[in-house]
Amino acid sequence: MHFEIQALDKTATAVIQQRIDLKTKPQGALGALETLALQLALIQSQSKKTGLHKERLTLNKPVLLIFAGDHGINQHGVSIAPSAVTQQMVSNFLAGGAAANCFCRSNGIELFVVDAGMLQPLPDSDALIQQSLGSGTADFSQAAAMSMAQVEAGLALGRHAARQQILAGCDLLLLGEMGIANTSSAAALLAALTQWPVETCVGRGTGISDAQFNLKLSLIEQALQRPYAKDPLSILAEFGGFEIVQLCGAILGAAAQQKAVLIDGFIVSVAALFACKLAPHCRDYLIFAHQGAEAGHKAALKALAAEALLNLGLRLGEGTGAALAVPLLRAAISFYNDMASFADAGVTQVVESELAESPIAENQITDNGASQ
Repeated sequence: MHFEIQALDKTATAVIQQRIDLKTKPQGALGALETLALQLALIQSQSKKTGLHKERLTLNKPVLLIFAGDHGINQHGVSIAPSAVTQQMVSNFLAGGAAANCFCRSNGIELFVVDAGMLQPLPDSDALIQQSLGSGTADFSQAAAMSMAQVEAGLALGRHAARQQILAGCDLLLLGEMGIANTSSAAALLAALTQWPVETCVGRGTGISDAQFNLKLSLIEQALQRPYAKDPLSILAEFGGFEIVQLCGAILGAAAQQKAVLIDGFIVSVAALFACKLAPHCRDYLIFAHQGAEAGHKAALKALAAEALLNLGLRLGEGTGAALAVPLLRAAISFYNDMASFADAGVTQVVESELAESPIAENQITDNGASQ
């Protein structure tokens, strides 16, 4: 399969960076918010023909898509919960009662759930998108999780879901997931793609016991020992989840539309890694919300050369970290649009070299903070 993603046009970088640097602050004083504003300005300038640096940034109709699917490997009890909890939690999302719903309401984010392949379907709902690939994957410790046809269909469905939200006016797509035992699938995918030790990629999910952790580790190691093709699509077929494949497709779909994508936790980060392997330019459009507590998440971010905006010790999934990061995007947009420049405010611009040469900077500081 071929995925056409345009590289981010960075010719306006210097102009945008100058606009940021001329705000009434020392250069770099807003840290990661400045990097974020630059990335958003580059993404949103892609469709503009002139005056790129003068455009106001927007955050229109942010949408969280939670992709849900079940996993055959959970028949071994590698999670704290039975697979039925996937459907129960999706019902909770649809009723508005989950953490993801709370954070979305707090931050003006619309939420939809995608049935990518749960064991049992749910009745139609305005917030439910039905595009199931089957009643859960096969047990990947014994055989391939899905067929190549299902991988290709899942990528197409994920792209379609993202495109539909963008056509409806969304310019920031948040991605989350729900799937009991999907940390097992994500860990196997990460280990297979990077060839890193399984121990680096496997964690305790939502809090399994030592015995469950050892079983999870051994089942993944067992699966990785069988022969399989090493290209990304084949690895997805061997070890993936229906929700992970569709997440990968959604990332590709949003990047193809040149829209920013806010990546949540471990599972979504692994989907992002596969999307970047399939179409490297999509990396330019990705913003990483947080670094979670799951062991493999740090490894996945390293593979993506990504710096997360938050580190709150989260290990819930659902897109909760992505929803919590939205206020930081709003803050970056606000200062980029509305913070005065030195010239506008009549403030003398002081650069670091001048500060370093000032008498105060040269003075020593005593232990109690007084200059002498």
